[in-house]
Parts: sequence; structure tokens; C-alpha cells
Amino acid sequence: MEQTAGKQSISFTEPAHIISSASVVGPKEGEGPLGDGFDLIAPEADFGEETWEQAESTMQQEALQLAIGKAGLKSGDIRYLFGGDLLAQLTATAFGSEETQIPLFGLYGACSTCGEALALAAMTVSAGCAEHVAAVTSSHFGSAEKEFRFPLGYGSQRPLSATWTVTGSGAFVLGKKGGHVRISGVTPGKIVDMGSRDNMNMGACMAPAACDTIEQNLQDFGRTPSDYDRIITGDLGAVGKRILLDLLDGKGIDIAAQHMDCGMEIYDSEAQDTHSGGSGCGCAASTLCALILPKLRKGSWKRVLFVPTGALLSKVSFNEGKTIPGIAHAIVLEHC
Repeated sequence: MEQTAGKQSISFTEPAHIISSASVVGPKEGEGPLGDGFDLIAPEADFGEETWEQAESTMQQEALQLAIGKAGLKSGDIRYLFGGDLLAQLTATAFGSEETQIPLFGLYGACSTCGEALALAAMTVSAGCAEHVAAVTSSHFGSAEKEFRFPLGYGSQRPLSATWTVTGSGAFVLGKKGGHVRISGVTPGKIVDMGSRDNMNMGACMAPAACDTIEQNLQDFGRTPSDYDRIITGDLGAVGKRILLDLLDGKGIDIAAQHMDCGMEIYDSEAQDTHSGGSGCGCAASTLCALILPKLRKGSWKRVLFVPTGALLSKVSFNEGKTIPGIAHAIVLEHC
């Protein structure tokens, strides 16, 4: 049965359901506005490990096991795992998931990886290729700074346009029924590059991609912004949010009444000194677990467009003077 919608979207005839979710975060995130919504808050950001990378793997492993347990399942019941992180060659995911022995699809979409993982997981279940699949993503402030900017010991000063990489992981179990939230459609994004080279302003790199995907989703599904209770981007932060609203306004699309940004929800930027807001694979994923899914499960929101955003930056391309492309994947979440 035909499931394609418009130019690049999919409308599922048999939507996958998010059966369970779980979030594990660091102490800074636990002190923020969403603290009561996380499943586990670590007392220390090192999670008892020797390195930031090991800490991220442990965090991701905990989130995945919590989500599987909350679904009433065991690792052996999960046919496939879709996972990713920000580190070179998916370090956190490789070491965090190896004990589960679940067949793994390793993904890299930068901070949009949660959207990519959920889209592919939903497609797999809807197509009848698996009864249960899982998706997991993570990021860690210490490991990300070390990978993309400066080790924490360097003590570099961050500009006000910078976002704070979330120390957090979100995991999800999808199946054919249950959980009160279904993924009714997806709009995979394409790479959008407006020439930004500022690795301290991720919002400016990602906002054009978010604009492109949101516009395409509305066109493909024949909807207006008011057809969604919320349109929630991943981690544009305060700077990226302003750019996104301006770009969409130039196309005659006004989402101001519906828009939220995970990077602006997870921290109190004034009290916690996070500048533009939060970012990282764990930003959208843990906010989805702590804030968005609970409202959908209760029926407070009936339909949400969840749009994780990613800046496709690597230390190699950046040091070679290349631009920083962006990408955004949209997931249509509905109460059921």
C-alpha cells in the first residue's frame, strides 16, 4: 500500500507506537526545569567512570536498559537497535550497546540523530520487519567539548551564541501497539548549507535546515501550523529560534504560536549560564522523554511535530575550513 506523502514524507498506514521511553542525565540537567521528568539523574557527570567517553557509554546503556524494562521486555525481545552519538565512529553507542547483543544500525545525524533513529525504527516496524525495535542517542558535555572544541581543562570562554551540550541520553522502544503515542508520519530532512563556519553558533547552522523540513512537512501533509499543538525543534537555542522564525516568516509561514525548542526547555539559561540553550544528541532525546511524550500520553497534546536538528560538523572538515551544513528530521507524534 502506498505510504509516501508529497515530495519526501511518509504517512504510515500502520503506525509504529512508542511503547516506552527512558532518560538518563547528568546533574546539571537534573537541576534544570525538566528535572522531575527524567528517569535517572546521576550525582556526578563522570558516572563513576575514568573518562568522559566511558561515562557517555554508561549513560546510554542505562537509558536503553531502563526503556526495555519499562516496556516489560528483555534485550532478546528487541530485534534491531538504531543508535548514535556525537563521538568519532560512534564510540558511545558501540561500547554502550555491545552487552545487549541487539543487531545495531549505527547512525550519525549530529544532534538530529534522535529523529533519524525514530524515523528508521518506525519505518521498520510499520513495514513488518520487526515486532519490537529500540532507538537510543546520547551526548555528554565533557566528551563533546573534547571532540569538537577544547578539553574542559583548557578553560576556554564561550560566546553568548554558544549552546551547552546536554549530558543526557534518551531511549525508546517501538512496537505495533501500546504506549498511547504513535508515529503517524515522518519527513526525513536533506542537507541545507547556508555557508556558516561558526562552530560556536550551532543554531545559525541548523535553523535553515529546520525551516526547510518544517515547510516540506506542511506541504507534504497538506497542513498548516495550527494542525499541530506544538512544533518542537531539537536544539536551535535562542539564537537559532529567532533565525528559524524569520526564515519561515519570509515564506509566509508563522509558527510562533506553536514553536518550542528543546534546547530552550531543558535549561534555565539565566540561572544555569547556558547562554543560547542546550544542544547535543541527548538534548532532543531526553526532552522528548521528560516533557513531550508525557503530554502526548495524557492527551494534553494530540499531535506534535518533533524536529531534531543537527549541525554536520567534524573536527576534520572544520579545520580544513569547510562550512557547517545542517539537517533536520521531522517526526509526527500523535496521541492514541
